[in-house]
Amino acid sequence: MKLHFALVGNKNCGKSTLFNYLTGSNQHVGNFPGVTVQKKEGALRTDPDITVIDLPGIYSLSPYTSEEIVTRDLLLYNKPSAIINVIDTTNIERSLYLTLQLIELNIPMVLALNMMDELTVSGGSIDIKALEEQLTIPVIPITANSGEGVAELIKRTIAVAQDATLPKRLDFCSGPVHTAIHAVAHLIEEKVRRKGLPLRFTSTKLLEGDDDIMQELQLSDNEKDIVGHFTQEMENALNTDREAALADMRYAYIEDLCMRTVHKPQDTEAQRRSVRLDYYLTHKYLSIPIFILIIGAVFYLTFDVIGAFLSGLLGQALDSITAAADAALTNFGINPAMHSLIIDGVFAGVCSVLSFIPTIVTLFFFLSLLEDSGYMSRVAFVMDKLLRKIGLSGSSFIPLIIGFGCSVPAIMATRTLASERDRKMTIMLTPFMSCSAKLSVYGIFIGAFFPNTGALVMLSIYLLGVIIAVLTGALLNSFVFSGKPVPFVMELPAYRMPTGRSILMHMWEKAEDFIHKAFTVIFMASIIVWFLQNFNTQFFMVNSDESIIAEIGKITAPIFAPLGFGDWRMSTALITGITAKEVVISTLSVLAVDANGNVNLPNLFTPLTAYTFLVFCLLYPPCVASLATMRKELDSRSSTAAIILYELSIAWIIAFLVRHIGLMLGFN
Repeated sequence: MKLHFALVGNKNCGKSTLFNYLTGSNQHVGNFPGVTVQKKEGALRTDPDITVIDLPGIYSLSPYTSEEIVTRDLLLYNKPSAIINVIDTTNIERSLYLTLQLIELNIPMVLALNMMDELTVSGGSIDIKALEEQLTIPVIPITANSGEGVAELIKRTIAVAQDATLPKRLDFCSGPVHTAIHAVAHLIEEKVRRKGLPLRFTSTKLLEGDDDIMQELQLSDNEKDIVGHFTQEMENALNTDREAALADMRYAYIEDLCMRTVHKPQDTEAQRRSVRLDYYLTHKYLSIPIFILIIGAVFYLTFDVIGAFLSGLLGQALDSITAAADAALTNFGINPAMHSLIIDGVFAGVCSVLSFIPTIVTLFFFLSLLEDSGYMSRVAFVMDKLLRKIGLSGSSFIPLIIGFGCSVPAIMATRTLASERDRKMTIMLTPFMSCSAKLSVYGIFIGAFFPNTGALVMLSIYLLGVIIAVLTGALLNSFVFSGKPVPFVMELPAYRMPTGRSILMHMWEKAEDFIHKAFTVIFMASIIVWFLQNFNTQFFMVNSDESIIAEIGKITAPIFAPLGFGDWRMSTALITGITAKEVVISTLSVLAVDANGNVNLPNLFTPLTAYTFLVFCLLYPPCVASLATMRKELDSRSSTAAIILYELSIAWIIAFLVRHIGLMLGFN
């Protein structure tokens, strides 16, 4: 029997940690049909017939944000076998608000009390049996980080799903709200049964004025008037509006429930620790310098110490493999053209990128530490004031941070922004963030030209991207978009020690993506570049200076000559880099081969030209996949074309200034 379990909960409740624990590597990330809000699905490690769906973190089932809409629709219309409602036990009162709404859906459900270890360490406790009796659903205490209680959680969830055990209590209200909900339920019961919707939930939503539910039930004008009459009577009786009346009803029940079942210390140890750390990390003057120091330390350890050392070892191993393959092909007497394709094309292109995997993994090890510890939420809070100066709010910082990993999910993440104006502005700024694909370009050039100042060079590149994004935002705010950013409200989770499992999952995701790209996009690009480098338009094998790619490069080289990229091989690498930024390196690895068969970048670049090249790679348009995502999100070809033209212009102008300022200062 195939089962589907939906993980539902607030943001920062540990839902994703539990999902990773349950599914391991048996998961894939996609989008809900027609909506670019991400969902994760994975097979349960202990039973491949059970699928676990990690839904976006939400605080209620009201259809205000994209996450709330897709979660509600999946639960209403695609009914999972069971709901696993994950709640943060240290914030149980707030978390139970969503729980009461989920119970109203009348779907088999289990409540997972996560972070129980934090509550008990601080002297708190929960009467599990009493809580189960009041909510009429199984309640299981767990610690998702360590896996404690998770086996029992899955056992109970399978039981309620297979037996189709529904909550025995759906009604948590009293007084005028109770009267209004039941009056509406009596009016719409027949229609709701035909549609297969939960009666209690649907009645409540009609009282809230949910237009989607009204359209789904196809209420007549008379029925709408009657619902409006019931709503008005409730508001008059309570002297408040309908949304406040329903919220007050739920919170009154939650307060009474927690008084009887929860013994909670005033502050948990994690909360006290967070307050002490936040004094410095969110300080009015110290927060940003601390952030720069932390990121600088991450870059130093990645590009000057750990990542550089590991990449060097892997590079040596790949060189040995390439040499062995070269010798084997020579001994076999294979055709020289095929020999060149395999060694100078495929091996040179793919291995040049693969050697950078340890650096990528090291960087994302540190970034995962910062993210999972809760520090990145503080940075978003701190950045709110600065972002407002360019017309954005701190909520835009999250997609921009995601852009340091990949522009595609970063652009899609803007769907969570409440304002269409903020969303479009954030999409336009995201490409200036240094995605992980650009890291391979930075890493190779830093190793070749700046071995002793790698962290400083990296920090300057990242800061330049941020500065250009800020200036672009100011221009957009002044001349393109009018209005003010929406208010920024964000929960700051308690600082927590990230688990090794979570860190390893993040690192593996990045490494897997990088390896996949190396053996697909970069593999094909290396073959194409090799072919274009070795054949002319009549398809005769020629020297690279007379090849097809040389002709293309010589046409574009004059455009880049003022930047120091007058050699056709440099301009060609930039052109092929539009497919994927890693292809810049694979192209140079095929084209920049010296007489001894070694890739020799110093033959093409000086240190100043190399730094200028990095600046251009930072600022010019992102990969084709990012541009396609941008086109889809903006729903405008002209806007996408304008962004491409702007980014090309900015990249050329800034690179020109960097080169000539460097020459004036005596660099070469």
